[in-house]
Amino acid sequence: MQLKNFIIEKENKKEKNQNKLEGTFKQKDFLSPSYINLSNPKYIEIDNLFYSNLIITNYYHEQNDLLLKTILDSNINMNISIFYEKQNPYQIVKDLTYHIGNVGVDLKTGNENREDIEIAAFTYQDAKYIRKEIQVNNEDIYFLYIYLNLYAEDKKELEYMVNKIEGILQARGMQVKRAYFRQEQTFKACMPLMENEKEIKEVAKRNVLTSSLVCTYPFISSAIFDEEGIFIGTNIYNNSLVFIDRYNTNKYKNANMCIFGSSGAGKSFYIKLLALRFRILGIEQYIIDPDREYTKLCENLEGTLLKLGPSSQSYINIFDIREESLEEGEGGYLATKISKLVGFFNLIFGNIDEEEKAILEEKIIEVYKEKGITFDDNTLYKLDSKKINIKPIFKESKDMPILEDFYNILEKDNKTQKMKTKLIPFVKGSLNFFNHYTNIELNNKFIVADVYELGEENLKYGMYLFTELFWDKIKKDRKIKKAIYLDEIWRLIGVTSNKEVASFIYKIFKTIRKYGGSGVAITQDVSDLFSLENGIYGKSILNNSELKTFFSLEEDNIKLLSEYTNMSEKEKIEIRSLKRGECLMFVGDNHILTKIECSKEEKTIIE
Repeated sequence: MQLKNFIIEKENKKEKNQNKLEGTFKQKDFLSPSYINLSNPKYIEIDNLFYSNLIITNYYHEQNDLLLKTILDSNINMNISIFYEKQNPYQIVKDLTYHIGNVGVDLKTGNENREDIEIAAFTYQDAKYIRKEIQVNNEDIYFLYIYLNLYAEDKKELEYMVNKIEGILQARGMQVKRAYFRQEQTFKACMPLMENEKEIKEVAKRNVLTSSLVCTYPFISSAIFDEEGIFIGTNIYNNSLVFIDRYNTNKYKNANMCIFGSSGAGKSFYIKLLALRFRILGIEQYIIDPDREYTKLCENLEGTLLKLGPSSQSYINIFDIREESLEEGEGGYLATKISKLVGFFNLIFGNIDEEEKAILEEKIIEVYKEKGITFDDNTLYKLDSKKINIKPIFKESKDMPILEDFYNILEKDNKTQKMKTKLIPFVKGSLNFFNHYTNIELNNKFIVADVYELGEENLKYGMYLFTELFWDKIKKDRKIKKAIYLDEIWRLIGVTSNKEVASFIYKIFKTIRKYGGSGVAITQDVSDLFSLENGIYGKSILNNSELKTFFSLEEDNIKLLSEYTNMSEKEKIEIRSLKRGECLMFVGDNHILTKIECSKEEKTIIE
């Protein structure tokens, strides 16, 4: 009796607990739709979306390409479900042997005029082939089932999508059936429930050998999804997300980028978007801005804006030797600086011969010597007279020569009068803002160098000056990620430049990887990029950029780029038809048509 009461009491408690749980909001309630309408045999209606399902029932006898490639590259809303069922090879061989024997007898004794004689012969050869592959090549055999689930917001759109997919599949040699009166079973087969019900299995089942399973591999669409990458946009063909981490040294040879596009194609917006997103990540960025496009962005991101021009109060001394220009343990400050100065003065004096170059180097050495600086690196350090037993400090800009000092050196020698004359605008004329000691501090992680006021003819001087400055900043610490953006780079490596300057720019792209940096080459004048020395420098920079981005381009530029890249004929056509904000991206070995995407907040900051 006591036991009976105990059991009754326990059951009552269990019932009370169940009643308490009945009113709780469970996990399945989060996933459950508001309503499901299964009344129509042609589609299912779930929460204002219409779903229609297709079953692939047959395939070409031989497949040389991936089965699902064309539909995966389409932009149709669709879920695909593939089931494989491995079969017992011993039972299959036994059944095939029996079938081969029966059909073989029919072929020998049967009437050749029978309509099904060709079909029988066909299945006979197929059965022999499958048996051979299993017995000789150790292949396994599977049953293959493929279901497609398409969805849209209205019935007309859904019907259009179904017709389109049917046409694509039939063009690829696949037969397909609409899952009329079997919409629910096919819908469930396309969900992550692993349910493949008997009613649809018999329709979809086809056998396939192990070697042929490759044709059903679904992950074949060009897509980039780097785990720690930044969002770039969406794949135009299949709407997959594109995330790129160009600093991933395990995946990419370098972090360099080339960005080409005609005016108005969306090139500048893309660069600003990259700069904004990398700013959020704390990456150091230095931008050479010849067209005054990044001023507002610099203000919004609380960066440092450096203006070089007649109205500017910011100055940089081209003769500065900076401590970070050499790595720790290296030597040769003056020798390294001389090669950079030769390139700069080549821009001013024009191409000079070997004799003039030797004289130029002699005068550069002389002007530094007047400031007590020689090839002995110790001459670049000084002691603070107010402090005792303190490590020597590196000399400042005011301890270096300036252009006027160099001008005075040239004036003393008849051989350099021509050079002196060409320096007059830089010392006493309209470009005398080059003739000052450096008066700026560069501690910000986002710096924009505005050289717009220099004018078309003089842009290259300012661009080179800032490039050299930023290169020294980049070399300072290998552990910090950084990037330098060279807009209108053709001015530094094109026909208006010279070999020394172009070699310096090429060196940046070749070696910046080991300093944790990224060089970004930007231009709309592709032909000018390849105009110096038969395009050797433009080609080298292109080849040393793991990421290449092509916005809409003119026909001549496309032809020129195709000579230096592995661009297919189809891709040439695609570049011509790209809309604003769309681009073809070469990311390592992947070629992806991408639509650049941004949020409203990002667009507001950029514009």
